[in-house]
Amino acid sequence: MAEKKSGKGGALEIPGMQKADLSKKILGAGVGIMVLCIVLGLLDMMYESSVTPTGGGSGVSLPFQWVDWVIFGMMALMGPYGFYKSAQVKRVKQIEDRLPDFLRDVAEAGRFGMTLAEAIVIASSGRYGELTPEIRKMAAQIEWGVPSNEALRLFSERVKTPLVQRMVSIVMKASDAGGNVADVLTMVAHDARENVIADIEKGITMATYVAVIYISFFVFIATIIILQASFLPQMQLAGTQLSESISKIDVGGADLSSVSKLDTTVIPAVSFAFLCAALAHAVGDGIMCGVLVKGNVAIGLKHAFIMLIVTFLTLRLLFGGS
Repeated sequence: MAEKKSGKGGALEIPGMQKADLSKKILGAGVGIMVLCIVLGLLDMMYESSVTPTGGGSGVSLPFQWVDWVIFGMMALMGPYGFYKSAQVKRVKQIEDRLPDFLRDVAEAGRFGMTLAEAIVIASSGRYGELTPEIRKMAAQIEWGVPSNEALRLFSERVKTPLVQRMVSIVMKASDAGGNVADVLTMVAHDARENVIADIEKGITMATYVAVIYISFFVFIATIIILQASFLPQMQLAGTQLSESISKIDVGGADLSSVSKLDTTVIPAVSFAFLCAALAHAVGDGIMCGVLVKGNVAIGLKHAFIMLIVTFLTLRLLFGGS
């Protein structure tokens, strides 16, 4: 009979399993879209290479349209997966923030002579944010006859956060050993609260470094915009004037065709180099943000997605040409 109840408890793990599967599906869909965009980009590049670029006009033209497909693919891979993993981390934080309150309420109920099972059932009537549904599932299991330690174990397996699993393990061992569980719960609640406070302080400290990374990225983008808006057009104008002057001078049959290609080949290539540098900056800085804040590369994909959007809007839509 206990095995049957454990099976029912195992069935309650399906939501967590579905989230893990959903995470893999989002990542797989992102990889598929990125591969498709890369294929389309290669086809676009082949088409561009078969057409002679025309670099006339007053602005700085960036004819590498195939790179747009690559950017779209990178955003499709990083955006949904990064935001989904960030939402998961946020949910875990909300759960761990309310865990000390639940443990404290269970300890207070235990001081009135209640058993651990009775204390959990009484405390389940409180409100603990994201933790409330899982606590009420645990209380319902206890009311159905599941032992308190088994209900706690199933609770830790459903929630699956490091703090919850560590605290539940301590409570289960204290319950098995006997004695005053209320005192143990009070110490565990205090320890959980200290962990939460430490995480908050760490988050505040790391937020400063993240802000520095964002500022440095925007300064880099602003520098490229200035170069695109002022320096490269002057290079293009100088190249055009030099080409016109040379065409009026007999230089004894010397080949000066490279000068005439300044505005059609060299300047777009410089613009493309700027774009590649900005893309590398966006991806690298975004991942670094995730590593600093949570020690997780997946969280950094959200920041990389935001920086990629900024790069695309500024360097492609603003200076990309047609």
